[in-house]
Amino acid sequence: MQNENTANPALSPTEKSARINSLDVIRGISLLGILLMNIVGFGLYNAYMDPTINGGAEGWNLNAWLSTSLFFEGTMRAMFSMLFGIGIILFTSKTNAGNGSEVTDLFFRRLWWLFLFGIIHCYLLLWNGEILYAYAIIGMFAFSFRHLPAKKLIIIASVFLALAICWEINDRLADVELQETVALAEAKKIKGEVLTKDESGALEAMEEKIKKNKPDAEKIKEEIDAQHQGYWDIVLHKVPENQWMQTSFLYRYDFFDVLAMMLLGMALFKMQIITAGKSMKFYGLMVFLGYSIGLTVNYWEASTLIGDNFSMSAFSKTFQTYHVGRLAMTMGHIGLIMLFIKSGWLLFLQRSLAAVGQMALTNYISHTIICNIFFLGFDYFGMLQRYELYYLVFSIWIFQLIVSPIWLKYYYFGPMEWVWRCLTYWKRQPFGKLNRG
Repeated sequence: MQNENTANPALSPTEKSARINSLDVIRGISLLGILLMNIVGFGLYNAYMDPTINGGAEGWNLNAWLSTSLFFEGTMRAMFSMLFGIGIILFTSKTNAGNGSEVTDLFFRRLWWLFLFGIIHCYLLLWNGEILYAYAIIGMFAFSFRHLPAKKLIIIASVFLALAICWEINDRLADVELQETVALAEAKKIKGEVLTKDESGALEAMEEKIKKNKPDAEKIKEEIDAQHQGYWDIVLHKVPENQWMQTSFLYRYDFFDVLAMMLLGMALFKMQIITAGKSMKFYGLMVFLGYSIGLTVNYWEASTLIGDNFSMSAFSKTFQTYHVGRLAMTMGHIGLIMLFIKSGWLLFLQRSLAAVGQMALTNYISHTIICNIFFLGFDYFGMLQRYELYYLVFSIWIFQLIVSPIWLKYYYFGPMEWVWRCLTYWKRQPFGKLNRG
């Protein structure tokens, strides 16, 4: 790699002085908040949505599920996606002094490396819930929308969210039809009548669905035991799930979700909402409306699931309103964070959160490394109750809030951010502040 001094100044990374503090604070909060949700995937088997499978669904365990479902499910990921969309605008606008093709080349090279990081993160660092791979692919689509005005971005994002909701409604109708066919087939079996091909197929489909979504004790033990093997055994065991996550899951669930949030982030940035450019009254209204709608929807969903003992039918019913609740809660969170920033309260905490946000890629990858060392290396996977997982979450939060600002006193970037910049610009970037190396 060439020395930094030979770089075209118009095509260099963002200097710290040019950073937008509110974006770093939001990024830090969303990064830490994502761990609240991801920790279940790190530590328990198939219990992210359904606490009855592993980790406990009563007492403190149910309270832990309820708290995260009401306030955080999908919201931290939404904010992170919004920030990625804003990052597209910032990255391309700061290099506008260069040739248009150079800007495009740099941006897509940046996504290419993120794509590769995502594959490594998933297959070798063993986190199938990782988001870098999805951001790299979906970011290629979001790139084309970056010059649109805020109003058009909101309209297009709304269309994508509407499509996602329609897909969930279609799935719900298909589930109801399947349940009705299964009920009819089971009644005919009791009477000794011959089943049609469709009825036999429905019984097989339902059996397969139950196996996947409501595994029995033997399957749960088998999966937990598989995570207590050697490293390469775990790598090979997780390959089928990783492939599904980075193919079918990506296009069925992530695509419309993440793309819509990236475009909404661009719109909020252009409207100066997410950069603390509005009044306290405006953000107070955001909080009130966002939480009023979001908590109402999320409480209905949680009550429905608990009341029906987390049945598959209850899940398909609540998925229909999922995007409504999470989007409203996300807007409420953004309003509350902007009030926090504009208030000037707890500046030491704001600075620490901003530092966590500036090192988001490093901190995100370190979540995986720390959690997998703990759960896989020390064989705690599937062994803890749900509420106990959060002891590790809070410990990691404290660690990163302390270490991130200290690190940035001596280095311009986090380690992963530095590597990503060097690979993107194909030039060695400054790293240490003392030796300029």
